[in-house]
Amino acid sequence: MPLLIVIGAILLLVILVAWFKLNTFLSFLIVSLLMGLALGMDISAITQSIQTGIGKTLGSLIVVIVAGSMLGKLVAESGAGQRIAGGLMKLLGPKYVQWSLMITGFVVGIPLFYNIGFVLMVPLIFMVAGRTGLPAVYLGIPMLASLSVTHGYLPPHPSPTALVQTFHASMGLTLLYGILVAIPAIILAGPVFSRFLKGYTNPPSQIFTTKELPENDIPGMGASLFAAMLPVLLLAFTAVAKLWIPENTFGYKVASWLGDPLIVMLLAVLNGMYLLGLRRKTPMKKVMGLMDEAVKDVAVIILVIGGSGALTQLLNDSKVSSYIADSLQQLHLHPLVLAWGIAAIIRVCIGSATVAGLTTAAIVAPLIPASGVNPNLMVLATGAGSLMFSHVNDAGFWMFKEYFNLTVKDTIKTWSVMETIVSVTGLAGTLLLSLFV
Repeated sequence: MPLLIVIGAILLLVILVAWFKLNTFLSFLIVSLLMGLALGMDISAITQSIQTGIGKTLGSLIVVIVAGSMLGKLVAESGAGQRIAGGLMKLLGPKYVQWSLMITGFVVGIPLFYNIGFVLMVPLIFMVAGRTGLPAVYLGIPMLASLSVTHGYLPPHPSPTALVQTFHASMGLTLLYGILVAIPAIILAGPVFSRFLKGYTNPPSQIFTTKELPENDIPGMGASLFAAMLPVLLLAFTAVAKLWIPENTFGYKVASWLGDPLIVMLLAVLNGMYLLGLRRKTPMKKVMGLMDEAVKDVAVIILVIGGSGALTQLLNDSKVSSYIADSLQQLHLHPLVLAWGIAAIIRVCIGSATVAGLTTAAIVAPLIPASGVNPNLMVLATGAGSLMFSHVNDAGFWMFKEYFNLTVKDTIKTWSVMETIVSVTGLAGTLLLSLFV
C-alpha cells in the first residue's frame, strides 16, 4: 500500500503540472500534503516535513545556484562564453563539438559538484548552440551525461565517497574502475543517444542567452577560461592538496575551507566581477545590474527545487524508502544486481541519488563478506542504481526542464531516458568488470 500511494502521488504531480498546467511549486505542496495524509502521517508532522525539506534542499543548493547564475550571467554577457565556444570550435571543429563538450563535462565533473557544474556549463552549451545552430538539447545531453556519471560513480563526490567508506573499498581502485565503467556509459547516453534528439529545437531559457558580440569587445581566451573554470581549479587544487597534507593540521583545514562549494562559488563570482567586468572598465552599476538579473532569472527554478525537496523529505520521513528496501532484501539475486536494484527503486520513489545510494549501502553492506563480491564494484553498482530514471521528484529533472525550456513530457523523453541509459550501462559495465577483478 505505501508503494501504491507513492506511485499515485507521483502520477498526480505529473497530471497537475502537465495536464492542468498548475504552478509546479504549488503542485509539489498539494501532492506532498495529500501523500502525507494518505500515508497516515500526523498533520503537524506533514507540514514540518515540508518545511524541513524545503529548508534542507535550498540550504545546500541556493548559494550554488544563485552564485553560479551570477557567474554564468557574467560569462555570457561579457562575451567570455562566446570566446570559449569559439576556441572549442577551432580546436575540434564543428563536426566534433558535441564530443568536446562531453569530454569537458567529464573532466570538469570529477572535481566539481554536480549542481555547480550544471549552472556553469549550461551557458556554454547555449552559446555553442547559438554559434552552430544545433539544438541545445542535442548539445547539452552529452555534457550533462558526463556530469551525472561523475556525480553518481566517482569519488570525491559525496555519495560515492560515503559508499567507499561503508563498503570498506579503496578510493583509488573505485576511481579507476569507475572511469572504466563511466566511459561507455557516457558515450552511449551522450553522443549515441543524442542522435535521436535533433528534433527538440525548443529555444532554451533566456537566462543566459545573449547576442553575439564583436571580437574586439570580448575578453581574451585566458581571462575567459580562468573566470569560467576557477571553481574547477579551486576544487581540483584543494582535493589534491588534501591528499598530501596531514589531517588535523592548519593547512588541511585551509584546503578544506577553500574547497567548500560556498567559498569556491563566492571567490569565483568575485573573480568574474573583476576579470570580466571591472577590469574591462565596465561600471560597477552595470555589473551589479547583471547580478540582479541573474537572481531574478533563477527565482522560479529555486522554488521548483524547494518543492521537490519537500516531497523528498516527506517520502523519507514516512519511511517509504525503508519499506521498499526491506521488501527487496528478501530476493535472492547477485549482490551487484541487488545493490543496483534497491538503489534504483529508492531513487525512482525518492528522487535523491545521494539518499538512494546511502540507504542502499546500509542494507547491502553485510552481504559483501559473505558473498565475496568486490567492494569497489559494489560502490559502482550502487552509484549506477542511484541515477536510475530521474523524473518529477528529482531537482535535476526540473533544472533541466526549466533551463532547456521543455515540457514535462519532453523532459522525460530526453533527460529521464539519458539517466536510465547511464544507470543500466553502469550496471552492465560493473557486471562485466566483475569477471576480471
